[in-house]
Amino acid sequence: MAECGASGSGSSGDSLDKSITLPPDEIFRNLENAKRFAIDIGGSLTKLAYYSTVQHKVAKVRSFDHSGKDTEQDHEPPYEISVQEEVTARLHFVKFENTYIEACLDFIKDHLVNTETKVIQATGGGAYKFKDLIEEKLQLKVDKEDVMTCLIKGCNFVLKNIPHEAFVYQKDSDPEFRFQTNHPNIFPYLLVNIGSGVSIVKVETEDRFEWIGGSSIGGGTFWGLGALLTKTKKFDELLHLASRGQHTNVDMLVQDIYGGAHETLGLSGNLIASSFGKSATADQEFSKEDMAKSLLHMISNDIGQLACLYARLHCLDRVYFGGFFIRGHPVTMRTITYSINFFSKGEVQALFLRHEGYLGAIGAFLKGAEQDNPNQYSWGENYAGSSGLMSSSPELCPTQRARSGTFDLLEMDRLERPLVNLPLLLDPSSYVPDTVDLTDDALARKYWLTCFEEALDGVVKRAVASQPGSVDAAERAEKFRQKYWNKLQTLRHQPFAYGTLTVRSLLDTREHCLNEFNFPDPYSKVKQKDNGVALKCFQRVVSALDALDWEERQLALVKGLLAGNVFDWGAKAVSDVLESDPQFGFEEAKKKLQDNSGVDVILGVFPFVRELLSRGTEVILACNSGPALNDVTYSESLIVAERIAAMDPVIHSALREERLLLVQTGSSSPCLDLSRLDKGLAVLVREHGADLVVIEGMGRAVHTNYHAALCCESLKLAVIKNSWLAERLGGQLFSVIFKYEVPAE
Repeated sequence: MAECGASGSGSSGDSLDKSITLPPDEIFRNLENAKRFAIDIGGSLTKLAYYSTVQHKVAKVRSFDHSGKDTEQDHEPPYEISVQEEVTARLHFVKFENTYIEACLDFIKDHLVNTETKVIQATGGGAYKFKDLIEEKLQLKVDKEDVMTCLIKGCNFVLKNIPHEAFVYQKDSDPEFRFQTNHPNIFPYLLVNIGSGVSIVKVETEDRFEWIGGSSIGGGTFWGLGALLTKTKKFDELLHLASRGQHTNVDMLVQDIYGGAHETLGLSGNLIASSFGKSATADQEFSKEDMAKSLLHMISNDIGQLACLYARLHCLDRVYFGGFFIRGHPVTMRTITYSINFFSKGEVQALFLRHEGYLGAIGAFLKGAEQDNPNQYSWGENYAGSSGLMSSSPELCPTQRARSGTFDLLEMDRLERPLVNLPLLLDPSSYVPDTVDLTDDALARKYWLTCFEEALDGVVKRAVASQPGSVDAAERAEKFRQKYWNKLQTLRHQPFAYGTLTVRSLLDTREHCLNEFNFPDPYSKVKQKDNGVALKCFQRVVSALDALDWEERQLALVKGLLAGNVFDWGAKAVSDVLESDPQFGFEEAKKKLQDNSGVDVILGVFPFVRELLSRGTEVILACNSGPALNDVTYSESLIVAERIAAMDPVIHSALREERLLLVQTGSSSPCLDLSRLDKGLAVLVREHGADLVVIEGMGRAVHTNYHAALCCESLKLAVIKNSWLAERLGGQLFSVIFKYEVPAE
């Protein structure tokens, strides 16, 4: 394994390869384009943050220029596709043990090409200890930032930008993490930071927070007393001892004092009456494990009660815990959760964060980047470049026990446009996009992971075919295969790695991995061909519809919508048919229905939109911002609409009079999260007083939003193109979902 910038003999980081599971350039990715840095150095872990510009390929579409030609050629595609380079912004966060700091700084120094700043923002106690080393190695001036301000800024950032950031810990569940849907308004909340001591901070807005209390009895107390009691000097070893201990051998319980009479007092006999109470009277030696467990309970219960009292005093029901005392250790989260539940009688919830360890580094980075106003953008986790949450529970994932010796990565991509809630959600705070939680449903998880594994060969084949002129397409496609396969295996063992596991997250991870290896739109040529064929059929389809009476036409329009939805290269049952029978067409699709791109939108959606326009309805047609499978994108829809308008006076006048508006959703997924939609779409929905939402497609209306409650009428429709899902829903392959809902009065 390559070393991460090997130092001289005897340096603190000259054996970096002993624990790195990735080559250094895969840890400090895109370092040559790094522009700005921040660092958070704690007692044992370093968290480095940097901003980089990422060049990647995007598929662009544009209409052909027909100037100077009499007519366009009949065989000509409806538009041209070009692959262009685009530059986007990415945040990188790397977490590693302080042991490796010198070697990592050497590696960064050797690979830095250009930075926009000569300053590195630094926070944490180690910012003072390592100041000279950082300035010497990186030739950047260290600008120290306030620890608490950085923590709060980091916490606000992850709660706003990572939907499944917060989780509750349930010790008897498999898996033990239960992720929470982020409230649309993250404020106010209580942050309990457990370092050497305990700091309790009330956070009211982005910039307003106050320290309201704390305690000197915290992580340092556990470590210090634990070292005295057990002679164990390492914090993680002390926690490991506690995980194997039995505190009842040391603690005095209620039943030890009252015997059976505790029931008349309304108390459980298993409650701790006195921590270490038995040690004063028992004539015996106690094991290190039992003493460590008793100590952990004593300190966790004290912190839990304190946090609960402050939460009640300030009328807060959301309490986030962080600090080195937590660090993802199940035994710590378990005791704090129990304590909070007990003292609040279940009214206050103990919440933990997936990226708790990065809060200081994120906050320090944001402080240094204030002139760029990073909070005006929305950011999304890049699953292809992030490690994900690991379980350090020995019984759940033994391979991850040595997690402190590995490098942990988080990458966040800046999204081009801010994302907000759909204004028509009935209750944004309770909205859950996904229909099935694969983290919970082991049977469904096994099926879908296998399904995505089996589809991988087809995706690789399609990716290579999409770039016939590229000499390295096959090599890049193979790298994509390996990376996505590895992600799927991680999710088999750690389904909670990226939050709640869903079909949507599996699809999104695949898209991220495809983009990683420069396959921006593997289905662009398929869509181009489909759209060309469908446009030639459009006039014939609408003429046939216009000849029907009203009732027959409504039924035919809906059948057309559903028939177009059959064309889905993401569904194996469909891709098998399309691969084996290229002539499979619109009429054949309608026959498949029990009594995507071109066919879906041009012959399905546009005739339906045309009917609505004809009766005086204004229509906002929202399409994906970026490519996903063979779904039409916003840029493709503009060209398609232009071509249809040239043939159809209804569409032409509606576009001219702005009764038909084409917008982007802000999504690049076959699924749809209505809590993360393009702000421009949300503004239009509000301004135009939209009173009907039509959600079309299996990804958008079945895998997501099947149970979404809106405050207006809605129509969810799709064709079930997966036999396992059809059977689970009580139907057959190619069954129809047609779900019309009216909100309750």
